[in-house]
Order: sequence, then structure tokens, then C-alpha cells
Amino acid sequence: MTYQETIEYLFTRLPMFSRIGAAAMKKDLHNTIELCASLGNPHHQFKTIHVAGTNGKGSVSHMLAAVLQTAGYKTGLYTSPHLHDFRERIKINGEMISEETVIDFTKRIQPMIDELEPSFFEISVAMAFDYFAAQHVDIAVIEVGLGGRLDSTNIITPQLSVITNIGWDHMNILGNSLEEIAFEKAGIIKNRVPVVIGETIPESKDVFLQKAKDCNAPLALAQQMFTVQQFSISADALSLSLIEKQSKNSLMYELDLPGIYQTKNLLTVLAAIRELQKMNWNISEEHIKSALKHTKQINGLHGRWELIRINPTLVLDVGHNEDGVKQIIRQLTQCTYKQLHIIIGMVKDKEISKVLALLPADAVYYFTRSHIPRALPEDELKKGAHTFGLKGESFDDVNKAISKALENANAEDLILVCGSVFLVGEVDVKNFERTKR
Repeated sequence: MTYQETIEYLFTRLPMFSRIGAAAMKKDLHNTIELCASLGNPHHQFKTIHVAGTNGKGSVSHMLAAVLQTAGYKTGLYTSPHLHDFRERIKINGEMISEETVIDFTKRIQPMIDELEPSFFEISVAMAFDYFAAQHVDIAVIEVGLGGRLDSTNIITPQLSVITNIGWDHMNILGNSLEEIAFEKAGIIKNRVPVVIGETIPESKDVFLQKAKDCNAPLALAQQMFTVQQFSISADALSLSLIEKQSKNSLMYELDLPGIYQTKNLLTVLAAIRELQKMNWNISEEHIKSALKHTKQINGLHGRWELIRINPTLVLDVGHNEDGVKQIIRQLTQCTYKQLHIIIGMVKDKEISKVLALLPADAVYYFTRSHIPRALPEDELKKGAHTFGLKGESFDDVNKAISKALENANAEDLILVCGSVFLVGEVDVKNFERTKR
């Protein structure tokens, strides 16, 4: 098979969560254990960091990988979902797995696919582990797909576990209370393995403390380690000054990820680095500063308040749940514009009404959808939005919606695309890009 034929085979042959939702989920780790056993348990052959959380785990994973790579370590990075190309999920030192490797692995694993009937995610995890072992990485940053306790990635015993935060998402799978969701995320905490918690709330803190105690796992709370003194945002950068509480040192960083929500993610990353430094990973302050300033360049993180063009300003953000959209609204308060245009599409299994209730009524709306079975039809989204006073047109493709917004917008306006990772992934960025400065 060609690469494209291989990807089509994987997408159509295997149950895929991004396409069909909870029906693709496996309720235990059996398939992943069997797949990896057939490959010689590659996940035992390299060191790992495991990252879970409701929001921010992708940003934290990319920043951590960028720091480790800048410090001179051969660094694997496994994340999901992808925006444009499946290979974005599996990288070493910022370089995507080759098409030939994807083809060869799929051919090799086909007998196990026929025997086990695994999910798409289970196969992608096994592929990543096999690739990282074959390439002899020093360490790999592994992002949880969904939840933690029963996620396919949870067969690893990492050097460090990281949980960014807990919020409302995937309740149909993880539970109907924040305590239940926290319990699932806490499932990545392992016996005697240090764990960093980025952000706690009353509903999650005791869950994490108890799980860490049960596992004799040293626990660090990022919010108790660092305080943000001040920050400033430009079109494509976030500058922060922090105080490290124990040393009382003043720290300054510039991130090429301008989303205001990256302030929380930065604290999580810094707390994780402090734990790695305790384990004698050779990471200097210069490594940290350089990596954070060039994370997008180093390993290609996109869709996080990503500036595509100016005059008018066009921004993409993958925020898609209640907490994620709250952060987008906070970001908008830091922006200057004449008129706000919001292009939004969502998937059916999200808390759509809670998201719509957060959005500003004075924006011009363009309701659309991604081309996956889980997507909410644009006319249904438009109908639901009208009950919250949100008015606009509907479009069957996000790029048509962007073209219309650009036609309607003045040079001083802001156009925001949000609501779904898959929607952002379908944006024809090159078609709309313009010099940012």
C-alpha cells in the first residue's frame, strides 16, 4: 500500500474515536498489552513522561519535549489528535515519523489487527512505542488520549507523571462529577513515581492527594511552587515574569504561544522540569528559555491561539469544551478589534449549550462543521445558538465560512475559528495566510 492507502486503511478498518466517539473506546488495556507484547514490549526500552489533563496537555507535552530536545536529549513526542497529517502524532526531535515507517509498521501489525480488532488509537500507541524504541530515544513525552486510567498509553511506567487540570469534558466516558473525572485522570499516577499537578480545584485536590499517598508517589503542586507576577501579550508571543517561591528567584520567559492560558501551562512545565532536574536530567535555565521561545518552531504545535494573518486578524484555537472556551473569552478581553467574527463548529457529544452560553452576543457568527460523523450539523448548531441570541449564517465547510468572514470584515476586525480540534484541522491555512508583521 502507498502511504495514503495505509492511512485510509487505518482510518476505515479500525474504530476511530475522532470519527465515531465513545463507540471506538476499549474498556481495558488488554489490546494494547497484547499488541506491545507481540512487538517485544518496546515501551520498556526507553524512558517516558506521561501527561494527562482536561485542557493543556498538548501544550505542556510540546513544551516539555522542546525543553528536553534543546537540552540535547533525543526526545520522542506522542500526541493526539492530529490536525492535518497522522504523522503529527509521532515525532522525534520535532520530526514526524516517516511515511515508509507507517507503511511498514501497518503491514507488520496486520495479523494482530485481524486477531484483536483493536481501535485506531491502540494501533497508533503501539506504533509510537515501537518507533521510539527502534530509534533509541533518550526519553519520550507521552500525552494521554482520553482520561488516564484506561487510556492505551497507561501501560508505561514513566519517570514522571503530569496532570494539567480537571474540567468538564467527555462526561459520557469519564463520569458525571469532577471527582469522577479526577479519579480517571489520577489513574496515571504510579507506585513511587513523582507526579506534578498543574492546577487543582476543591473537587480534584483530595482525589490526587489520596491517589499519590496510596502509591507512595511524591506529589508537587505547580501552583504552590510558582507565582505569576505579570504578563504581556503580543500578536504572536506571551511574556511573563514569575517568582519561584522556594528560592524566591525571579524568572522571565517569552513563549511563542500567545494564548493567555499558557500561563497555567508554563507553571506545570516548570514544575515538571524541577522534578526532572532532581533526577539529574541536565536541563539549564538557558535550555528552558530557548525552548519556550521556539516551541512552535521546534516541534510544530499549532492551533493554540495561532495567528494566521492580520488586517483583518485571523486566529485559530482548538478550544472546544467549557473551560477551553472560558479561556478563549478571557483572551478576547486582551485583544483590540473593531468587530468580532466567530467561526464555530462543534461535535455532538460536547456540552454545546454550556459553550454557547459563554459566547458574546455582539459577535457576527458563522456556523459550520468538520467533515467527520461526530460533527454537529451546522444548521443544528445555528438553531441552538439562536436561543442564546447568537446570530449568523451557516456553512457546510469551514473554509467557506472563513472566506465569507474575510469578505465581511474590515481591516481592524478579529476573526476567530474555534469549537473543535477537527474543525481547525480542516482550515486551509496556506490559502489564508498573510505576512504577520
